[in-house]
Parts: sequence; C-alpha cells; structure tokens
Amino acid sequence: MAKMRGCIVTVALLLLLLLCLHQTPVECKERLIRQLSSRPSSATKPQEFKIGFKRVILSIVLGILTGLIGAILFALLIKIAVQYINQTPFLKGPVIFSPKISSKTLQSALANENQLLGSSSNGKYYKTVLDNGLTVAAKVLEPFDSGSPEMQSKSVKRRIQQELEVLASLRHRHLRSLRAYVRESDRFSLVYDYMPMGSLEDAMNGVRENHLELRWDVRLRIAVGVIKGLQYLHFTCVPQILHYNLKPTNVMLDAEFEPRLADCGLAKLMPNIDRATSGYCAPECLQNCRYPTDSFFREAVSGGSLGQWLRHLQQAGEAHEALDKSILGEEVEEDEMLMAVRIAVVCLSDLPDDRPSSDELVTMLTQLHSF
Repeated sequence: MAKMRGCIVTVALLLLLLLCLHQTPVECKERLIRQLSSRPSSATKPQEFKIGFKRVILSIVLGILTGLIGAILFALLIKIAVQYINQTPFLKGPVIFSPKISSKTLQSALANENQLLGSSSNGKYYKTVLDNGLTVAAKVLEPFDSGSPEMQSKSVKRRIQQELEVLASLRHRHLRSLRAYVRESDRFSLVYDYMPMGSLEDAMNGVRENHLELRWDVRLRIAVGVIKGLQYLHFTCVPQILHYNLKPTNVMLDAEFEPRLADCGLAKLMPNIDRATSGYCAPECLQNCRYPTDSFFREAVSGGSLGQWLRHLQQAGEAHEALDKSILGEEVEEDEMLMAVRIAVVCLSDLPDDRPSSDELVTMLTQLHSF
C-alpha cells in the first residue's frame, strides 16, 4: 500500500514538472517546494489512520442513532394515525340500537310535547309514543351550554358518547337497556324501554299509602333481581361497571314487577359502594318500605341509621320487629324474612371489606327461595 502511494506521489511530481516547463523557473521552483512540503511524512501516517478509524466508528454510531430515532418517530406517527382512525366518531342525530325504532320516528316523537315522568339532578324523564305505537322513556340530559366550560368541550361529549356505546352493549334481564340516543348541539337524549310500574320508589310510596300490596315473594324477587343485575355489572362486564347511584328511584319495575337497574356508570374500582347500597333494598322491602333516612331510625336508636337500627334489633334478639307485619303469612316466609334481615345487616357493615360481594349475595338470597 505504501509503494502504491509513493508511485502516485511520483507521478504527481512528474506532472507538476511538466507543467512547470511552461512557467518561469522561479514559479516552478516555488510550486515544487510547496508540493514537497505538503507530502506527509511517514511518522504522521499512524496518527492519521487512528483519526480516520475514529471517524468511521463515529459515523456508524451516528447512523445507528439516526435510524433508531427515525424508526421511533415513524412508529409514533403510525400509532397516532391508528388512534385517530379508531376513535369514536363524533356523531350527530339518532344512534339506534333497536330494530323496533327508526331514526325518523324517534326524532319526530322527541320533538313533540311529551308526558313528564320525573326528573333527577342531571335531566328529566319523558314518556314518548313513537309512530309505530311503541312506548319508550326518554331521558333528556341537562343542556351543556348551561354548565361549566369543561362540559361544553368536544372531549367531554365524546367521552359521554363512548360510555353510551358501552352501556348500549349491555344485555341482561335485570338491566334497563339503552335502545337509542340522540346527540344534539347542547344535549343528549337517551331512549329506554318504558317501565309501566315506574320505579321501586313509586311502588314503595304505593305501599305506604295503602294503594299497593307487595307480597313477600314479590319483594324478595325484586331484591334478588337487583343483586343479579349488580353481579352482571361487577363480574361479567368488560370493562367492569360500577353503578355508583343505586337507590329505589333507579330500580325500574316492569309489568310483572321484575326489576331493571337504571343509570349505570363506568368505573374501574372495587364495588364496595354498590355493596353498601345494595344492602338497602332488602330492609326497605322488609319493614313497611321506610326510607333509610326516615326519622323513625333517629328516634329508635342512637346514630339514626337503618343499618344501626337493624344491628341493634339483631343483637337484642328482636329482629322480628323489623318485619312488615302486613305481609307476614306462613312460618316459612317469616323465617326467610328474618334471614334477609341478617343478610342486610352484613351488607350495611361500616367496614367495606366485611360486606359481601354481589356474587356472594346472589347465593345468599337465592337460598332463601327458589327462583
């Protein structure tokens, strides 16, 4: 290799001499001196080799880093594109989940003056009859333009829409299924099956006012149905769904007094809240349908809660005082009702970990009676 380099240099010098023949001797001499002075000495060759080797290594490392960074950026771009493609579309107008409902008839019915069934903190319920004769219940959520700026954002509306899509996929005997929804510029209208018997709260009011009689087997069936609905939400659904707001007004009854849970909400937490609130269903069905916050409990026991009152009666051996005397019949039924009191006391425990899960409650309650 050194010989080849020497030959190349020699050839270059010869060419330079030939060129110098056409110039003055002084210029030729100066050019030759500069060429000879620029020729590397043998002592600097190893150093130049090391520098060149380092440059090669540096170039390789920089190339690898550049390629890696480029690949990561490309992957991120692909991920963002896929997320954008797969995100829930921001829909307007009716979204139908039932073959019995058409978009045209639904919009026409919602635009009419409808019968008000009730209201809650976030909307009102209306009874609506479609052109095909089907009766549905429509819950109109409060307008977004009257709320906070966060509620008016598209991200919040899209999140609500995503939750509605999940709720519409739920199918269970004891859940009130979402049949359709309509997204307008400032509100959502949710469409459900119409429940002719109203809510459990309505039924309890009828019992209090002696307008309705609910036998023990009907009351137990309602309690078991509520727990089975929670069991489905807690253990079968993916993602897990936590009701958060279980109360008599959110337990709807069909014509056969079969319960349907309404107003479910999404969550990823353990169902301790639902465990506690589910405990109110059985005792309310047992003791003449009193409210958990009834002043009767404040007067009967220090602390004034339904759970404390039931626990006090059980410890005193007077659990039969919690029973609704108007429905006491056969001895077997009274035994079932006393067992239901003991189950309710456990459900209303102050310690969340002591409360049975909905899965365990189904087993407990179904052992009382055959369903």
